[in-house]
Amino acid sequence: MKLIKLDAIDSTNDFLKSLSSQDELENFMVVTAENQTKGKGQMGAKWESELGKNLIMSVLVKDFVFDYERVFNLSIVVSLSVLEVLKELNIPELSIKWPNDIMSYNKKVGGILIENTLKSDGRIVSVVGLGLNVNQTNYDELPNASSLAVISGNTFDKESLVVLIVEKMKQKIDLWQSSASFFWDDYFNFLFRKGVPMPFKNLNPKTSGHNFMGIIQGVSSVGKLQVLLEDDSVSEFDIKEIQMLY
Repeated sequence: MKLIKLDAIDSTNDFLKSLSSQDELENFMVVTAENQTKGKGQMGAKWESELGKNLIMSVLVKDFVFDYERVFNLSIVVSLSVLEVLKELNIPELSIKWPNDIMSYNKKVGGILIENTLKSDGRIVSVVGLGLNVNQTNYDELPNASSLAVISGNTFDKESLVVLIVEKMKQKIDLWQSSASFFWDDYFNFLFRKGVPMPFKNLNPKTSGHNFMGIIQGVSSVGKLQVLLEDDSVSEFDIKEIQMLY
């Protein structure tokens, strides 16, 4: 595993995407940073991290996603990989908040952002960004966030976490063809607040402005959240159309 360690960068995802556009990089190349000035989350949300305390990493993944209709498969691989590593570290009450936030109890401890690029030869190259709250302990301004240190009372070696997570990703990618249905089931079993009535906010520009109750039923093959509504119909939403309120 080739690893580039940076002290500070605007975005590890942007840095790795820039490298991948210039050179033929090896699969699973990793970039980490102690500080990220323009960290990104889903839908352009900012990712805040205390200097040197958390894991900020991006991984290059090639030859796995071949069809934009199947890009969500990589989200499943990555989120389950992170979850399994944290389980082995005895982090309790883990779940995945759709599409790929990592939760412990009802607190967010990590977020994943996957960016896909279509190459001129038709290949899809993915850059997997992961922000994991590791040793930071102050979350006064982020009441829905926590860290491995706060939850477990222990401190963790960030470099070891990088190796463990990437190795899990490799294992799951190798097993995907024979175990895809199992991984999908596993992802669903870990879904945060599945099967529980809960409020949502409608973000669709055409129909936004109101909250509604629903029950998470699952996730479609293209990664849309399937929600049972009060009229007993099931609707599908993408990340730009719905927000969980909890």
